[in-house]
Amino acid sequence: MKILAVDTATKSCSVAVIDKSSLLAETTIVREQTHSKHLMEMINRVISLSGLALSELDGFAVTRGPGTFTGLRIGISSVKGLAVASGKPVVGVSSLDALAMQASFSPYLICPFVDARRGEVYFSRYRFINGYLKKQTEEQVFPPEKAVCDINEKCIFVGDGALLYQEMLLKKIGESAFFAPSIQNTIRASTVAYLSMNRFEKYDTDNLDLFIPHYIRRSDAELNLTNS
Repeated sequence: MKILAVDTATKSCSVAVIDKSSLLAETTIVREQTHSKHLMEMINRVISLSGLALSELDGFAVTRGPGTFTGLRIGISSVKGLAVASGKPVVGVSSLDALAMQASFSPYLICPFVDARRGEVYFSRYRFINGYLKKQTEEQVFPPEKAVCDINEKCIFVGDGALLYQEMLLKKIGESAFFAPSIQNTIRASTVAYLSMNRFEKYDTDNLDLFIPHYIRRSDAELNLTNS
């Protein structure tokens, strides 16, 4: 099964094509520009590098959130456009699941942090049990201090929010705080593709008409309007 995956949930932008468990091509960039400036060029390049044609792909995977509002809209709308044009299915993947998978095989509690701005993080908790990643809590958004207030065991943090609040986390939970290698803090599209594969194989794909970003909280514009 050949899957093209896209991630635009944070400042990084990543595109990959996999064939079952084999990575055929992948590119990831981090730029201050909006992802709309380079995403379609990246998609076309990765498809070309994979040696496949668009018609040979079996489906598309994309991070559905949480993450930046503009980034998620760009990634999802681009993938939905490709799906409509090709008639191929789409699977949405949690950006937190992807980050947790990149820190899997850890014996510790896994806590991905995605910067939500406004002094908050999107987060969830996971454990790697018997070779499988198991989600322990629902996805939430809180100030980082509150997100870890009940952690009393060793925990590995991963994601751009973990980098941003590393000093605070060390002060808050001390020697129980561990941090993933820096390269793992950027979501890779190949991870998104890997996580989607089980759903594709079960024909458990998303309804394009109902598929929207998973924001968790309202946008900054909506919050500013409420507070004005």
